[in-house]
Amino acid sequence: MTLEASFERVELPLDVPFGISRGTTATTESVVVRIDDGEHVGVGGAGPSAHYGETADTVEAVLPALFEAVHEVDDPLALDAVHDRMEGVVRNNPAAKAAVDIALHDLAARRADLPLYRYLGLDPERTVTSSFTVGLAEVAEMGERAEEAVEAGYGTLKVKLGSDPDRDREIIEAIREAAPDATVRVDANEAWTPREAVRKSEWLADLGVEFLEQPVPAEDPEGLRFVYERSSVPIAADESCITATDVPEVADRTDIVTLKLMKTGGIRPAIEAIHAARAHGLEVMLGCMLESNASIAAGAHLAPLLDYADLDGSLLLAEDPYEGVPMPDGRLDPTRFDAPGTGARTASDREGTDG
Repeated sequence: MTLEASFERVELPLDVPFGISRGTTATTESVVVRIDDGEHVGVGGAGPSAHYGETADTVEAVLPALFEAVHEVDDPLALDAVHDRMEGVVRNNPAAKAAVDIALHDLAARRADLPLYRYLGLDPERTVTSSFTVGLAEVAEMGERAEEAVEAGYGTLKVKLGSDPDRDREIIEAIREAAPDATVRVDANEAWTPREAVRKSEWLADLGVEFLEQPVPAEDPEGLRFVYERSSVPIAADESCITATDVPEVADRTDIVTLKLMKTGGIRPAIEAIHAARAHGLEVMLGCMLESNASIAAGAHLAPLLDYADLDGSLLLAEDPYEGVPMPDGRLDPTRFDAPGTGARTASDREGTDG
């Protein structure tokens, strides 16, 4: 067997500008990997984040070395061997590795003529509902976006806070007025001090917020512990928990870990991190960056392993060249697209080619 690997870089405008405490963006870039065995093609996507030291440029720079690791192993089923080789030639760069890992999983499942969740042996009846993220904007605009999301069928909202401490409560009150029956989660993206987070957790609880994600900087682990021990709502750790090796470090200072394929380096290391979290008695949410279905579709197949999901990255795009696992109401149900692999398909794929 000879595996051929290639990639393309795609610029993806967002439906509306997306704001978090660290800034606002109107576009995102994805690097799509395709691995071909001569009969089937596996697709994977990298959604790099500059916060973790990756850009589309760095992904492009390291992919040739990662492809060499794939060629040396030359077996899409030998995922441990591929990961060992990738780690040996490139340090860090998890989004680039995730694109390769996802493409190999897609290829392996397509060769087996199985949807990925079945290839992994997962039960699709054990699934969760993804949240829809309301990014930072003017307060009235955030309320309108929340109302539109609920009207579209998304009953769980993830609300970004932290750009202006004086507006945080006003935002959640506006969200509650616009979507009184929605489940609301809050993500501060490291913007608060520990004492500020504890104070704000009190009114977050009063306003029915389900949990608070990453209230303090990842560089302040004792601050995270301070919040966890005093918060009026459960705490989720995102930037503080990157891979499986980080789970023991946060296990005594969070209720939930937020994992992402772009942080862990793909499906296989994400599953390792999920098992590590379970071993420490933690709940698990799978999140995402602003990504195409070239990668989001793969995450949807892991729904049976999760307690929560935030896999709306492709929904925030103006247009996605790939379709994935349908979730019109937020419910992640891989059986809705019971095709081999991850379900990531382009228009040409739907017309009959296996790409």
